[in-house]
Amino acid sequence: MLKIISVPVAILFFLMLPSCKSSIKPESLYGKWNYIKVFKPEANPVDSVSRLELSEMKPYIEFSKGNKLQIMWGGELLSHGSFETNGNNIHYTELLEGGQTRKFSFYVSKLTDKEIIFETVGDDGSRVAAVKAE
Repeated sequence: MLKIISVPVAILFFLMLPSCKSSIKPESLYGKWNYIKVFKPEANPVDSVSRLELSEMKPYIEFSKGNKLQIMWGGELLSHGSFETNGNNIHYTELLEGGQTRKFSFYVSKLTDKEIIFETVGDDGSRVAAVKAE
C-alpha cells in the first residue's frame, strides 16, 4: 500500500519541479551587462530609448563582488550602491550625495548566462533588457 501512495506523490513532485523558480544568486549577476533595450511599459504611449541613443550612450549595469552595483550612462556614473537578492528581486540601496541613501527594487523576469531582463515597478517604472559583456 505504501508503494502505491508513494509513486503518485513522486510523480507529482517531479511534475512540479519545472514550475519552481530558484532564487537569484548574487554570483549569477556578477559582471557587466550592456543595455540593449530600455522602455517604460506603463507609459501611454509606451516610451522607449532609441537604438541610436543606446549605441551612443553605451549604458550598462555592473554587479561585482561584495554585492556592489553601478549604473553607467554616456561614460558617466549614473548611480552606485549595494544590492541584495531575494527570490526574483534585486533590492538596491543607492548611495546619494551627502551620505543619503535611497532604496528600491528591481524585479528580474529573465536571467540566463547571457541575458537579463529587469524592471522597476509603478507608473514611472522602466524595463531593461541587457546582455552580458564578454
